[in-house]
Amino acid sequence: MYKLKVVDASKIFRRDGQEVVALQETTMQIPAGRFVSIIGPSGCGKSTLFNMIAGLIKPTTGKILLDGQNIVGKSGYVGYMLQKDLLLPWRTILDNVILGLEIKGISKREARKRAQPLLERYGLQGFENNYPPELSGGMRQRAALLRTLLYDQDVILLDEPFGALDAQTRLQMQEWLLRIWEDFQKTILFITHDIDEAIFLSDDIYVLSQRPGKLKAKIHVELERPRTEETLLSDEFRSLKQTLLDLLREEPRENGTT
Repeated sequence: MYKLKVVDASKIFRRDGQEVVALQETTMQIPAGRFVSIIGPSGCGKSTLFNMIAGLIKPTTGKILLDGQNIVGKSGYVGYMLQKDLLLPWRTILDNVILGLEIKGISKREARKRAQPLLERYGLQGFENNYPPELSGGMRQRAALLRTLLYDQDVILLDEPFGALDAQTRLQMQEWLLRIWEDFQKTILFITHDIDEAIFLSDDIYVLSQRPGKLKAKIHVELERPRTEETLLSDEFRSLKQTLLDLLREEPRENGTT
């Protein structure tokens, strides 16, 4: 059984009496524990797809199945982290990280007890009592991701979490994320516009077309793990990048222009 299945899901928004197709019928089958990236041009429906999986909006057609259960329109079944860290500036880093546990009804004392070892293991030791404005972008993203992990759902959606970081910090965060993924064995869906990032992180890459988005291809990444900076320089990496670049080339429009 697949952990997550998106079955013929589409989304049509109606605005000012007109229909806007955000995502055409899309099917994805994701086994447990996989790291899956979704790439495609801006506006192709990637975030719409995530919002449907998270239960924030309902698909116009199709189903979203988690462990065989239809979760259409139901929130709280997956962890969801956006590009912005959305940390609360009046709470310390530790108290930001435990927010999801508190929402689940766990006492602050118990939540802090659970969170403290994670902060120590994943690079936030010594920053527990700092406030978000005092930390770098990379450190804030670490805190936001740990908050998402502590919400303790099997499937985690990450919508361009490293998009605003500089190149060096971004690579460090990618390596950090892979370490966490290997430790926690979560199923991760990851949106990115960065092809190198998608290849470096993923087991599988889904490629969406330009708007209205539809699934163009699913690419399996056979690069050995663990991956390092040397992976980025390999012939296999360059070949896969070229394949993805070819898939992402803008398609001819109906009038023949590009």
